[in-house]
Amino acid sequence: MVAPVTDRGFGPARHAELALLLEVAGTPKPGNVDRRRDLSDLHFEQFLTGAVGSAAGLELAESGAPVGEAFEEAVAGMSRQGGGNTQFGCLLLLVPLVRAAAAEDRDLTPAGATAVVESTTVADAVGFYRAFEHVEVAVGDAPDDAPDLDVRRGGDAADALRDRGVTLSDVMDLSAERDANAREWTGGFARTFRAAEAILADDGPVTDRVARAFLDLLAEEPDTLVATNHGEAVARDVMARAADVSDLDEAEELAEAFVAEGINPGTTADIACAATFVALERGVPL
Repeated sequence: MVAPVTDRGFGPARHAELALLLEVAGTPKPGNVDRRRDLSDLHFEQFLTGAVGSAAGLELAESGAPVGEAFEEAVAGMSRQGGGNTQFGCLLLLVPLVRAAAAEDRDLTPAGATAVVESTTVADAVGFYRAFEHVEVAVGDAPDDAPDLDVRRGGDAADALRDRGVTLSDVMDLSAERDANAREWTGGFARTFRAAEAILADDGPVTDRVARAFLDLLAEEPDTLVATNHGEAVARDVMARAADVSDLDEAEELAEAFVAEGINPGTTADIACAATFVALERGVPL
């Protein structure tokens, strides 16, 4: 029997790209594209292409480039496939984690990730907004007291961001109440690190570990994308249905049902992807 290789000699950017590939290869992840299922407008190969396309931006993050610049470059590269938005949310989580992992002290911890978040600038916020010009992203409405900060304005919001002195960390604070990915930014990536520990403690193929971590995350909290597209009641129903699943065999039926119903828990997949990155950095065997 060949022993698993845990020291692959990969840097954080390569591990982030691999996390994107492993996340979409994991199955079943009810309602999401995986190696067995496409959605009507999103296909497996487009996620593979998006992962490879994001590499230049992830490499910028590893090199110490500003978070906003690295994120926009990653999204621009990801967008060069026919499906549109495949991994915007994944990259939003991965870029600061890659920065933390590539820091001089390699502090891939909640504290290290928080330090990256707190160091973001107004220029990073502008880069984040410009990323919305590359793909269409399902988002909720802007805060009532800040319509000029609607992310759907893209780069047109740059003057408002500068006038208000809004950093990328501030943007996430404004969004945290209604967006799970923003809550990861403001909460030390708590769910990401917990799910990474579950992946590391699990056994079997990493793609199965990722699928199980996804199901656990889905049963834990209403999915933001489902709530945005279908309402809070549906998101809570999805959470309850995931909690009733006991293993991956049972999840197959739920996966078919969610695809048929047009339910796509994409935010949960984002966090599962970020957790996969952390697990890779911590030596999960492949």
